[in-house]
Amino acid sequence: MAKNENKEERNEELIEAMLVAIGENITREGLKDTPKRVVKMWKEIFRGYDETQKPKVTTFKNGHDNIKINEMITDEGDFYSHCEHHMVPFFGKYYFGYVAHPNGKVLGLSKVARIVDYFSAKLQIQERLVSDIVEYLWNELTIPETKVVLEDGRTIILDKIEPLGMALVMEGEHLCKTMRGAKKKGKMRTTELRGVMKENPATRAEFMGWVR
Repeated sequence: MAKNENKEERNEELIEAMLVAIGENITREGLKDTPKRVVKMWKEIFRGYDETQKPKVTTFKNGHDNIKINEMITDEGDFYSHCEHHMVPFFGKYYFGYVAHPNGKVLGLSKVARIVDYFSAKLQIQERLVSDIVEYLWNELTIPETKVVLEDGRTIILDKIEPLGMALVMEGEHLCKTMRGAKKKGKMRTTELRGVMKENPATRAEFMGWVR
């Protein structure tokens, strides 16, 4: 038996043990293929542990198509993740925005949603999820300090170029609060602000006004 087949078989046995633990009869017809289905689902909803599935972030030099972007760029969408404390879902909306450096890079914006999905696809807390996404996208848009050798042999150092600002807001409903424990509906909001999004009141107000 191949290594992967061994692993899948062990995982199916884990699901069977969980079903027994909650009081189920694993021989009944309705649960016949449940362990196989759950293991298959795990591969999809927890793909964030697989580095080979991390999306490639496409970036372009600002002004590459004779279009210099100097305004705030925003994106929004849904996210789905799982609480690391009780292993139940939390989900909701995200609101992303950034201001590109005039000499820096801009994002292929469809990649934001893919990065949000990838980082969400593991056991998480919402606070770390927001921070990890911003850190990753910030680094992708940063041009590191670079040494350049001139024709006359002199070496100059080009300064690191970072985005002017970046922000991410996530609003999530946590089933560990809604369906157990407190049993109260409500959303948790977490925010990460960098650069002008944090330091410039007008820029921050523009972004947060859009979120509201």
